[in-house]
Amino acid sequence: MASPRVGETDIEKKIRDLQEVEERLVVFSVDILDYHSILIALNGCSALFCCLDSSDGYDDKVVDLEVRGAINVVEASAQTESLEKMVFTSSLTAAIWRENICSEKDVDERSWSDQAFCRKMKLWHALAKTLSEQAAWALAMDRTLNMVSINAGLVVGPGITQQSPRSTMSYLQGAAQMYENGVLAYVDVNFLVDVHIRAFEVQSTCGRYFCFDRIVNTEVEAIKLAQSLSPLISLPPRYECQGSEVYAERLRTSKLNKLVDSTAFIGFSSSPPASFGCYVFLEATVRSCLSAPLLVGSPPPPPWRV
Repeated sequence: MASPRVGETDIEKKIRDLQEVEERLVVFSVDILDYHSILIALNGCSALFCCLDSSDGYDDKVVDLEVRGAINVVEASAQTESLEKMVFTSSLTAAIWRENICSEKDVDERSWSDQAFCRKMKLWHALAKTLSEQAAWALAMDRTLNMVSINAGLVVGPGITQQSPRSTMSYLQGAAQMYENGVLAYVDVNFLVDVHIRAFEVQSTCGRYFCFDRIVNTEVEAIKLAQSLSPLISLPPRYECQGSEVYAERLRTSKLNKLVDSTAFIGFSSSPPASFGCYVFLEATVRSCLSAPLLVGSPPPPPWRV
């Protein structure tokens, strides 16, 4: 697991506590801007799940840091002989932002957000994810590194909002437009972790995979999402639906569906396989990468108009 943050959260402490009961687990504190520290941490590893996320929100400076971090992680991975595959966590925001997206019928793994449009609209989270993933892919192909990327929707689940307010709100920048364009989607953290493990274990996986549970394209679904994100987003008292418009869904997950249909769901298995320990550890690390101090200030507008 690679993370750009400094300092230990409660979840990271729990991860370290796992060392006491799991002899094979070794935890490193890695600075993604320090190439050599990454190289040392990867020594002997067969898999890398790389989750880059800023705990302080996103601006133009953070964009550059995330790109540099991605390059360092990929280069170190390419130089690690024992590494079999790298699973790079990206975001749907790296694919859904550009002019006139509402005119497109299908938005899938071939789609990329437009860099100029992201800069113009100051969509720093989208720009960071777009540039860092593109840099990772360019270097991985040059170094012939076996890499797969998971483009996740807004991550939700028990405690996620409280643990990762800045990450949540960074993703939701421009949420009203995402909603109206049919590209506002979310994914449960447990399913996201399960997909990461599948992406590593299934030898045939390659390229990008869009990963989400549901597209929010009606006001009823938008309200449900807002309620799940409380207290970051709050509805007016006694709010009632104002309309019944259904926006066209543009995101496609046919590639992910093939991966999911071909393998058993790890997270809810009645008899956990050997990889279940990896599932538990990854679930904690994903939460750790998303976690941050409480957000101070007013949140942006909710993903619908009232």
